[in-house]
Amino acid sequence: MDNNILELYSDYLICSFSYTTATGLSNLLEGSISHDKITRFLSSEQYSSKDFWLIAKPIVRKIESPDAVLIIDDSIEEKPYTDENDIVCWHYDHCQGRSIKGINFMTALYHSNGLSIPVSFQLIAKTENVVDKSGKQSRKSPKTKNEYYREMLKASKHNNFAFRYVLNDVWFSSAENMNFVKNDIGRDFIMPLKSNRKVALTLADKKRGKYQVISTVDIGPNTVREIYLEGVEFPLLLAKQIFTNEDGSNGILYLVTSDKSLDYTQITTIYKKRWKVEEYHKSLKQNAALEKSPTKTKVTQSNHFFACLYAFVKLETLKSASSLNHFALRTKIYLGAINQAFKELQNLKILYQT
Repeated sequence: MDNNILELYSDYLICSFSYTTATGLSNLLEGSISHDKITRFLSSEQYSSKDFWLIAKPIVRKIESPDAVLIIDDSIEEKPYTDENDIVCWHYDHCQGRSIKGINFMTALYHSNGLSIPVSFQLIAKTENVVDKSGKQSRKSPKTKNEYYREMLKASKHNNFAFRYVLNDVWFSSAENMNFVKNDIGRDFIMPLKSNRKVALTLADKKRGKYQVISTVDIGPNTVREIYLEGVEFPLLLAKQIFTNEDGSNGILYLVTSDKSLDYTQITTIYKKRWKVEEYHKSLKQNAALEKSPTKTKVTQSNHFFACLYAFVKLETLKSASSLNHFALRTKIYLGAINQAFKELQNLKILYQT
């Protein structure tokens, strides 16, 4: 990896307010580095999650805490006008309820002592062509997202940093994932369940196969109740959180945890940290130029994503030092650029009007 180019390119991603190109960076550097050299950086070997851990590791070691959380989630960066390939293809978006064309990526985000650092990532590459019963062709990944979820947890265990809880959204709340977190990784989890998920209220009910949908479970406000899930070997605590939506309607979130020492307040407070991954997704796309890449091949798009992750880490460390969030930092950069442009205009007016 050309660390010098990576440093310059990731800085360029933070400072750019339009599309980012190799030519654009070369021009910014007044030709001191050719656009061909930057292009070679983007199109050389494909940088992996293992490579990124070498960048994240020193920061993680400084902030790690035994009470930290590891948040795993996926997102899609839309690329409607980019030619389709293994990673720019059609993915189903649960938030929008439809398939969209773009890059689907998963991240393991480590949150500790006020900082959120990506420690592992996976671009969902659909390398297999399949034909459905109607004869329609589509692409398929050789692994499911739940398999990648468990692989990312394995990597986190191998990299040996401290954390206590795994947090994720409802799409990763399978019994297999719960057993894996508790038994294979040796950590606890807090996960949401769909309202139609079936639970047993006692171990005897579980053994008899007597289950009921979770929405029918009698559980008081601000309390927890022990329940059993089919396929999960150990008891869980259930919390029912009622919240108010933006439109004034009430919503219900069912949360389960493997840590039986937690109370309702602790469960809901810890799970709120999952929102950090949504902030990460938003900043990665808007402040680290993920959405501004014109790259066209699988390798260049992957390496651009890698550099965007590094740009996010830079913003996150600057946030800690400056007490400014990512958007405020970018605004400060933008105003500084406008101020310099305004001064340059005044100089040009003086030069050419005399």
